[in-house]
Amino acid sequence: MKTALLVIDVQNDMFQEGAAVYNGELLLEKITHLLDQARSTHTPVFYVQHNEGEGTPLAYGTESWAIHPQVLPSVEDIIIHKKTPDSFHETSLDEELKKQGIQHLILTGIQTEVCVDTTCRRAFSLGYKVTVVSDGHSTWNSAELTAKEIIHHHNQVLRLFANIFPLAEVSFE
Repeated sequence: MKTALLVIDVQNDMFQEGAAVYNGELLLEKITHLLDQARSTHTPVFYVQHNEGEGTPLAYGTESWAIHPQVLPSVEDIIIHKKTPDSFHETSLDEELKKQGIQHLILTGIQTEVCVDTTCRRAFSLGYKVTVVSDGHSTWNSAELTAKEIIHHHNQVLRLFANIFPLAEVSFE
């Protein structure tokens, strides 16, 4: 089964000093490890980059919109631009995956309860086998829950749609 790594919304704005995503530096290390694994096994890598309107933090082309420099795409990676939490909605992601015969997606990135969750569920509905890296996605605290609680909760809920494995148990082979 042909696999691809999907890196969702790992953009500079998510790592602003004083307002960074939960365990941001550790997340970047884990994603770097996933990228190394994917590239060493010739697994295709797809980046999803969220675009918002002019004057917003994720406005197309701004420094805060750019993919974080620690996890930059290589020349052969594909970048998909989206405007909603669903990485498939009104994007070319499904088409690009099908072109390469991808049947299995390994998901990592930001934001656990929004774009990671929505993309996982949509991928499942489209017939992809999905693996969520349980320690490879993150978010921020909400008024009701800590980021750690949100991540744990979603790792439990998304078991209905995906295999949930920590980085140490993720295999690209």
